[in-house]
Amino acid sequence: MQLFIEAVQQVEFPEDVTRLFHGRGGRFPGCEHLCLDWFSPVLLLTSFKGLEPSELETLYTAIEQRWQAVKGDEPLNLVFQYRRGGETHTEIIKGEVPEKHIVTENGACFQVHLLRGQNHGLFLDMANGRQWVRENSAHKKVLNLFAYTCGFSVAALQGKADEVVNIDMSKGALSIGKQNHILNDFKAGARFLGHDIFKSWGKLTKLGPYEVIVADPPSNQKGSFVATKDYARLLKRLPELLTDDGDMLLCLNAPELSIDFLMQQVEEYSPSLVFCEQLANPAVFEDVDPNKALKVLRYRKQVVC
Repeated sequence: MQLFIEAVQQVEFPEDVTRLFHGRGGRFPGCEHLCLDWFSPVLLLTSFKGLEPSELETLYTAIEQRWQAVKGDEPLNLVFQYRRGGETHTEIIKGEVPEKHIVTENGACFQVHLLRGQNHGLFLDMANGRQWVRENSAHKKVLNLFAYTCGFSVAALQGKADEVVNIDMSKGALSIGKQNHILNDFKAGARFLGHDIFKSWGKLTKLGPYEVIVADPPSNQKGSFVATKDYARLLKRLPELLTDDGDMLLCLNAPELSIDFLMQQVEEYSPSLVFCEQLANPAVFEDVDPNKALKVLRYRKQVVC
């Protein structure tokens, strides 16, 4: 854990939400199980394996020392989460978590919930994807598939999109997404569809076509989406929703599936899409094996002459 301790002594606590330490990337041998996130005003320490009480105390001490060095007497709010498979245990170590916890990213506000499960309301590794949408949605209609809490939608409307259609099976996640729009004073311009995407092609087609489509599905969620079989189903239909010269972001966050997997799926099932670029992940999420990190690929629909 020495590398974690050394790295923590260099971190800062910016205004915006961010990951501070990414052990999962394999760049800190012996610390692959540890991550530290900043959801102002709360630090979240996550471990993907069980730790002895003495190990936890060492980690807490290192975090507290850096906090005091940077923030002085300002109260420390620290949450610890232990994950293993489907098991999640979360506890407040010091301080408190705001009852309504609002964080910021690039001028946008988002509601997060650190004490409820593994998904906190905003995926930090997707920050560059949201930035791309923010910069490329002006005066366009955007389709946000697997919308979750609608971070892409907020980013698109920040970027002056004409309209965003959000669709997700989870009405609870979409409810938080609606709150995120209200937080950012977006009272119009977004639709929220609590439907199964694979049963909603007619509705999506009627509302389209779209100049930007974002697909950020779960990688292995039974009853919703399993990438190894469902990405093909998705890609067979998606191009018909996209305008000629429209852009599509295809996302895959499955360490066991490579970049080549996604590119081969597109080549086989969506031959009208032309690869443009792979979006870089935020620097803190650098991985010794890029295939294990988040993959975000941008495609453009070829003009049919």
